Amino acid sequence: MARCCCMLVLLVALGVCEASRGREWAHHGASMFADLTPREMRDVRDYLQGKPELGLTATRGKDLKKNSILLMELHLPRKHEALRTLDRGQAKPTRQARVVVQFGNQAQPNITEFIVSPLPFPTSYTGKTFKGDRPIRFESRPITAAEYSHIIDILQKITAKVHKVLFETTGGFSFHNCTNRCLTFSDIAPRGLESGERRTWIMLQKFVEGYFIHPVGFEVLVNHKDLDPERWTVEKVWYNGQYFDNVEELAERYEKGTLEKVQLPDHDDEDLYSTYIPRGHSNTRTDIHGPKLVEPQGPRYHVDGNFVEYAGWSFAFRVRSSAGLQIFDLRFNGERIAYEVSLQEAIAFYSGDTPAAMQTKYIDAGWAMGTVDYELAPGIDCPEIATFLDLHHYYDTDKPMRYKNALCVFEMTTGMPLRRHFNSNFQGSYNFFGGLENHVLVLRTTSTVYNYDYIWDFLFYQNGVMESRVSATGYIHATFFTPNGLHYGSKVYNFVLGNLHTHLIHYKVDLDIAGRENSFESMDLKYVNFTNPWSHKHSVVQSKLVKTQHQTERSAAFRFGKKFPRYVHFYNPNEKNKWGHQKGYRIQYNSHANSVLPRGWREENGISWSRYPLAVTRHKDSEPTSSSIYTQNDPWEPVVSFEDYIRNNEDITNQVRPAATITQLILRFMLAASQPWMTLLCIIPDLWLWNYNCITQ
Repeated sequence: MARCCCMLVLLVALGVCEASRGREWAHHGASMFADLTPREMRDVRDYLQGKPELGLTATRGKDLKKNSILLMELHLPRKHEALRTLDRGQAKPTRQARVVVQFGNQAQPNITEFIVSPLPFPTSYTGKTFKGDRPIRFESRPITAAEYSHIIDILQKITAKVHKVLFETTGGFSFHNCTNRCLTFSDIAPRGLESGERRTWIMLQKFVEGYFIHPVGFEVLVNHKDLDPERWTVEKVWYNGQYFDNVEELAERYEKGTLEKVQLPDHDDEDLYSTYIPRGHSNTRTDIHGPKLVEPQGPRYHVDGNFVEYAGWSFAFRVRSSAGLQIFDLRFNGERIAYEVSLQEAIAFYSGDTPAAMQTKYIDAGWAMGTVDYELAPGIDCPEIATFLDLHHYYDTDKPMRYKNALCVFEMTTGMPLRRHFNSNFQGSYNFFGGLENHVLVLRTTSTVYNYDYIWDFLFYQNGVMESRVSATGYIHATFFTPNGLHYGSKVYNFVLGNLHTHLIHYKVDLDIAGRENSFESMDLKYVNFTNPWSHKHSVVQSKLVKTQHQTERSAAFRFGKKFPRYVHFYNPNEKNKWGHQKGYRIQYNSHANSVLPRGWREENGISWSRYPLAVTRHKDSEPTSSSIYTQNDPWEPVVSFEDYIRNNEDITNQVRPAATITQLILRFMLAASQPWMTLLCIIPDLWLWNYNCITQ
């Protein structure tokens, strides 16, 4: 008996030791995924600028014919190398930086990516290529502050020729030589109609608070492909539903009185319809504070650098400059659930009647979506009790830029019990009652991509559920109203059209459930009809669970427009729980999505991931992302094509980790200044034992 007790104590001690060691390795390895530090950024910059063969100069400054750094961010280690650190406690892989360089000062301008290492004291750089060695067209590069400065210059020249038109029809607003009551502009992307172009439709707006919904009815197409701004040209002009070949033609028609002009109403600065100042009557009392979150004994989570622990959860996080929020090495009760859950891309494709509206197809990684995560306001963006963290980015700059309090972590109550039961005795009392309050940990950041403010959340529940959620708020991207525009939107104010558009978000979910050898199956319900065993003259009709094993990438790529399975389930065929079920997680959808363009239609080639609400592929380090910063300005021949990842139709059964990519809709709508929170996906354990409903709020 004593011997058995000793063995039991030894096993418990070994288990505790194993768990402690796993936690230590997870904490130790988290820094592998941490974003570059300001010091690392400066060291990489200095190292590359010290290489005479590269000929790098400062990024800022108006010269376009220069070689300069556009973007710098962490280059992730290979997965198998990272796992040696996370699972065996081995030394961490060498930290590396991914650097995007614009070579504009040479005969054949190009974009080249380099991997610079080791950090923080780099000694080498090597070229980085994309799958299939696709070249990066120089015209596909994101637009920079230098190029914007020249766009402003050419707009000064353009608007000087139509100053009278704009001044007299907008209530005294102008772009040319403006000091008060100014006009501003929005530039539309993609910049052209085919690969290799750099032609941008630009629309003018009143520069007031919320100028996004103050179009003035003037749009101009500028060709700015040449690196000499003096050779830029105006190719087309649109004014109030009329097209012109040049600005002079518009001005001439106005002087002759043959132009169909519009007279915009004047707006008092204190009564602008686009401000965030509340208007109208509200029954909500403002002299009494609303509910607040409190932590009576301090936070129950722990943040150390980029490593977070909470209620059995642990994970590392980063905010990738090119795309946004990512988490790595996601564990629950010491077991890894996912190696990576990351935002990949966000798009908004528009319809409309004006040229700017019909051209608008925003692909937000092309605007460095991860770098526009500005300071969060306590009590509004995050609770006052939240932990706020700074972020640093190096994009279109000559030094690291600090974004103060741009990410927050907090625990909150959901206002809904995790579970509860009241068992009545039907005599005015009860036999028993049990209930559990529900709290979640929230990891939050934002992306203000022009008019929209995306709020990105990862939520971690105490029962092993992880949820991804996004809200799109801010302002709508509105265009000038025309009668024909009512086919593509709704009138939201005088001369303002709220355009029909669709948001899609793409996530990568790299599940590692009880190990790397995972498989994938879908489940549906079907009715079965059989003779009642205790009353043979009757039949029983009931639902039966039907499983479909998906063995190849093509069979696991579900197309929009086709019936989607009721349940999708990832599991480890070699590991079972104590009830004999294979350990697994299901992914639950709580929003509806659809494709934004027909398959293969021009710009759709750049967003081939949007064909599928779910696609499962084998993990490859050579397929790290589903999009790139170049897709926005060259969606026709993208350097990253998600379709290539599943084209070879590889086996995904019991493989070294199938990787799921998930496409979900925020909201398809015709007008709204602010959209409600939408739950995108939940990762849920043990689907056949219980069904946890993620609640759309």
